[in-house]
Order: sequence, then structure tokens, then C-alpha cells
Amino acid sequence: MKKILVLVGSNRKESINHKFAQALEKLADGRLAFEYFDLTTLPMYNDDDVGAYPAAAQQLKDSVAAADGVLLVTPEHNRSIPAVLKNAIDWGSRPWGQNSWTGKATAIVGSSPGAMGAIAAQIHLRSIMVSLGATLLTSPEVYLQMKPGLVDENNDIANEDTR
Repeated sequence: MKKILVLVGSNRKESINHKFAQALEKLADGRLAFEYFDLTTLPMYNDDDVGAYPAAAQQLKDSVAAADGVLLVTPEHNRSIPAVLKNAIDWGSRPWGQNSWTGKATAIVGSSPGAMGAIAAQIHLRSIMVSLGATLLTSPEVYLQMKPGLVDENNDIANEDTR
């Protein structure tokens, strides 16, 4: 079974992207093992702190290294990715010469209440991850409009066509 590190770019308690990730986990049951990393444990990236690398940032790097792949699940904030996700990406790319993303199999998905399903954020995120040398899984592209009831309380996707 492949181990997938899941980074959800939302720190909201009722995050629709976290719910989306949990629904994907349920769909992949028996084939993929999802491990979630809490991005709120990371301090804001500051190059001054790289010399005394924070424990949470090292834990992120260790989690990336131990995973067979990474799933980035992003909402869209102002046509880009949320700060909490960018912060994690920055910590993972440092210190210089120790970029955790190089060659790491990475998939990107996202959800929003709007019809565009976080498309601008995902495009921006692809650009960032390509520049860091991640091996992007480019299809299928998933731009999910999260409508009420699409994912139920058991994390099942209620709509057969969406599933």
C-alpha cells in the first residue's frame, strides 16, 4: 500500500477541502494510506530561522521523505493558494540544497463553493511545485464545486457521477 502525505491548505475547523480529502481517502481505501500533516504547527517561514531549523518544519520534511507521494488539497484565496500551504511549501524547500519536493510524486486537487472549484489556486500551485522539481501527476485534473450534501457525514461522495 502506498503512503500518501496529505497537506490541506485550509486551517478552518469546517474546511470543505479537508472534507474533500477525507472523501478521497475513503475512495482510496485499501489502495492508499493517507497521513495528514497539521500545517498549523508550522511557524511562519523566516530565513533567519533556517539555521535553528524548527522541529515542526523538520517533522514536515521527514513526513515528505517517508511518503510515496504527496496530495496537496487547496482552497483558493484571492486567485492563489492560502498562506498556510505556501508556508509549508517554503519550509519543505529549505535549507538551501535540501529541497524535499525534488522528484516527489505530487498530486494537486481543490474545492470551492464556486463553480470554478479552486482552478486559479491549482494553476498557481502547479507553477510553484514545478519550479521546486516535484514530479506532478497531471491528470485527472479535479476542480470540485463543493455543494451542500455532496460529501455526507460519513465522508462518502453522495453523487455517483462525482464519485
